[in-house]
Amino acid sequence: MNPSGNRLFSPLLLAVALLLAGPASAFTLDSDEPIKVSADSARLDDTAGTAIYSGDVELMQGQVQLSAERVVLYRSPEGLRRIEASGSPAHYRQPAREGEGVTNARALNITWSAEENRLTFEREAVIEQEGNIFRGDVIHYNTVNRVVTAEGGSSAENGSGRVEMVIQPRSSGQSSNGKGSDGSSQGQ
Repeated sequence: MNPSGNRLFSPLLLAVALLLAGPASAFTLDSDEPIKVSADSARLDDTAGTAIYSGDVELMQGQVQLSAERVVLYRSPEGLRRIEASGSPAHYRQPAREGEGVTNARALNITWSAEENRLTFEREAVIEQEGNIFRGDVIHYNTVNRVVTAEGGSSAENGSGRVEMVIQPRSSGQSSNGKGSDGSSQGQ
């Protein structure tokens, strides 16, 4: 790989990591905040360890929000281990944290896995933060290692079949928090 390619590739990886940094504290088992769910209907099965919510489902933990047409919670003796949401699309919102903007995401399927420390956005996945946009058919985000993996879909589906990113340029001046629009320090 040529040196100029490396210079472009590193800022792109940094921008993707910063764009998805918000979900790192998605639904967490370490939180003291309870997970609250409201829906039109619910089916709880203690033996199977599942709770299925249908119809205008709203799930919240603190200020993290997930809304979908259907949400399934999977529990084990250790606690909540998986959340599966589907909608047309399902929506995920992570509030702003220090140095970061609000993260809004949508996909036809959104899955959070405690065992894999991963958020997965599937089918028509779009993640937005402060004007930065990341699109793909499948976007995986490892919340511990902060690794993003994305795949494009077939071009017959909605879109180009490729992973797409829009990264806002750094502003000419620093924002009030000393960070550029991509969340990185201006002096770097």
